[in-house]
Amino acid sequence: MTNRLRSFVLGFSLLLVAVPALAEDIHLTTLLRGFEEVPSLANFARGRFHAILNEELTEVTYTLNYRNVEGTVTQAHIHLAQPGVNGGIMVFLCSNLGNGPAGTQACPADPATISGAITAADVLAINGQDLEPGNFREFQNALRQGFAYANVHSTLWPGGELRGQIRLEEDDDRD
Repeated sequence: MTNRLRSFVLGFSLLLVAVPALAEDIHLTTLLRGFEEVPSLANFARGRFHAILNEELTEVTYTLNYRNVEGTVTQAHIHLAQPGVNGGIMVFLCSNLGNGPAGTQACPADPATISGAITAADVLAINGQDLEPGNFREFQNALRQGFAYANVHSTLWPGGELRGQIRLEEDDDRD
């Protein structure tokens, strides 16, 4: 290899390393149904969770809606677990029980839509699952890899009435 070609290859390689990958927002979504609860529920309640992880990977903005809930909505969260398994609460979306962190919004009556933003300050510890408080990196990693689910709880079904495994929007073939 000539010195000139060697210089070109080295220069091009350095350029590739120096130019960051083009980042963009990441869209996440799920449909919520009773059939996805563990164990499954046969009900007509439905919901949808849509979120956008910003390109800096520092904030998630979200919208959650639900309708036809059999009980009165008591709380909604994002949990850490794979499909078919119950997991701990990573983030509160709303609560009427007074058990959420300061600033947790109230869950409105059905049918409803809520929205908000999640940052590292909102991520809770899950000791039995090795999630440290404020660990936004692991939170967003769980969202992106399909190991998080949105869950709406009610007075009739305190363990959860609606559930949906969160996935990258382009992976969601159920819409």
